[in-house]
Amino acid sequence: MFQSQADGLAWAAQHRLSGILSEYPVGVGCYDQAVAAGRFRPGKPHHGTPDHVAAFSPSLSHLHLTDGVPD
Repeated sequence: MFQSQADGLAWAAQHRLSGILSEYPVGVGCYDQAVAAGRFRPGKPHHGTPDHVAAFSPSLSHLHLTDGVPD
């Protein structure tokens, strides 16, 4: 976890990492934050179940990296 995107990018560049650098909320679950912020509205019977919450993506900012450099 990093304080800023710049810190995360610097670390990824130092280690020449490939993958996704993703923003996540701190101190609250992704599902709960998305519902509270109005980015997700439960509307199906399985929404809010343990399996659904566990697999929920925060849909926040993210960057794809190759060898530590954003694509």
